[in-house]
Amino acid sequence: MDKIAFVTGASEGIGKAISIKLASIGYNIILNNRYEEKTMELAEYLKKTYQVKVQVSIFDVTKKEEVQAAINNLPQEWKAIDVLVNNAGTALGYSLIHEGDTDDWDTMIDTNVKGLLYVTRAIAPLMMERKKGHIVNMASIAGKEPYEYGNVYCGTKAAIDVLSKSMRIDLAPHIKVSSIHPGTVETGISVVRFKGDVERAKKVYEGWTPLKPEDVAESVVFMINTPAHVNVNELVLMATDQPTSYIFHKKPTK
Repeated sequence: MDKIAFVTGASEGIGKAISIKLASIGYNIILNNRYEEKTMELAEYLKKTYQVKVQVSIFDVTKKEEVQAAINNLPQEWKAIDVLVNNAGTALGYSLIHEGDTDDWDTMIDTNVKGLLYVTRAIAPLMMERKKGHIVNMASIAGKEPYEYGNVYCGTKAAIDVLSKSMRIDLAPHIKVSSIHPGTVETGISVVRFKGDVERAKKVYEGWTPLKPEDVAESVVFMINTPAHVNVNELVLMATDQPTSYIFHKKPTK
């Protein structure tokens, strides 16, 4: 098969947008998520709309044994992965450090950091055998510019920033490693962060124009489409209305 991309956290939000965009430019896609129904729906959409091949890989990135078993059990023709997008991640809670929920901390660290490591550890050797591949890690402006109440989430995204730099050293020159650091993106993550409080989540995006998942997807395509001798080490992507992680230029709402 020509061009295979593996996308974690693929069934919604940024991961879904990236999967659609990659399929639209001819990539066959391995879709990973914990939720089988949503992922199967996306798989059928991609196959029908873009006439690409799609493999569904249902596992939880926080479960090391599940991750390795899923990669080991891929059909042989699907193991020639050209692009890995480590997109799976979460944000939980919005508290000062001394008031934080340690269960939320564990989930964010397990998903955002350890999950990225487990998937990379399983797939990078396959790329190294072929001496080619590109890993794109989904970081955040939060890892470069911490904000109040963000503490542990910001810490996990800072970890991705440093890990991406370390991966780039370890895997060069055969495997490219890029990281993307978006500002606020209008997805369902705010609902997750606020534990299902939809009204509070809506207020995050009121009065200004945030990034859309499709904006991030376009940036990923830009990074992976560079010539063989060029690597985009990192890309910071911000909405015009959001010059820093914590400043938003909002218009009055009626």
